[in-house]
Amino acid sequence: MTIKLQQNSSKLKIGDLVHLVGEKNRGYVISLTPGKEMQSHLGIICHDDLVGLTWGERVQTHLGSVFMILQPALDDLLRDIKRQTQIMYPKDIAYILVTMGIGAGSVILECGTGSGAFTTALAFTVGKEGKIYSYENREQNQNTAKKNLELFGLSEQVEFKVGDAIDGFQERNIPAIFLDLPDAHKYIPQVRESLIPGGFFGCLLPTTNQVSEMITALKKQNFAFIEVSEILHRYYKPSATRLRPADKMVGHTGFLVFARRITHYHENNKDFDF
Repeated sequence: MTIKLQQNSSKLKIGDLVHLVGEKNRGYVISLTPGKEMQSHLGIICHDDLVGLTWGERVQTHLGSVFMILQPALDDLLRDIKRQTQIMYPKDIAYILVTMGIGAGSVILECGTGSGAFTTALAFTVGKEGKIYSYENREQNQNTAKKNLELFGLSEQVEFKVGDAIDGFQERNIPAIFLDLPDAHKYIPQVRESLIPGGFFGCLLPTTNQVSEMITALKKQNFAFIEVSEILHRYYKPSATRLRPADKMVGHTGFLVFARRITHYHENNKDFDF
């Protein structure tokens, strides 16, 4: 079953993903299932009671707490995702997708499935015609990711594999590879073996010393056009008369490193800023 985040019908039906937003904008994403209940400290809402209602309506729990019925955005899925590991933030995911040329029908290999937040974004972006090979060396974490992708109706385009990056990847001629791993610089030879010439490479690293190690490893393995960046995201309080930054912001979450595989690296090549 494939679940669409944007529904053409104005009425809720079984199988729809629903974002229930309550007090302090706390949200819960559920897939409408006959006989199931959404339980929270604010009370219980029966899935069956939502069928036939209209997007944007309000609904009450058995305790009288009010929730708004909204269609979820991809951002809502990622924030609400069940997790056993730290997930990647939407601000980083969005930049990764555009920088690595990921779109409908794309093929990408990721290593470090974790709880599947980035996998979810990839599966949503590449669509039915795309393909994701997702490696993880901890089967328990990957099982959480599988359940998340199944809930969202996005598991069909993902091939989950249990394996360690040190052993390399089975696939060859992959257009794009992304690593979300400790000591990711150690696995660049394995990446090169599976990446097509000119292919996209990306990774997320938490510290500057890891970035330095990655830059050295990339140049040794004939990668060029290296880019290092970090994304900061600040919200503003939406008040027309008191517009100002929110008290909290999503600051540094990691350094993003991107590069392209080339056939040969020339240290003294003056034609390109490698």
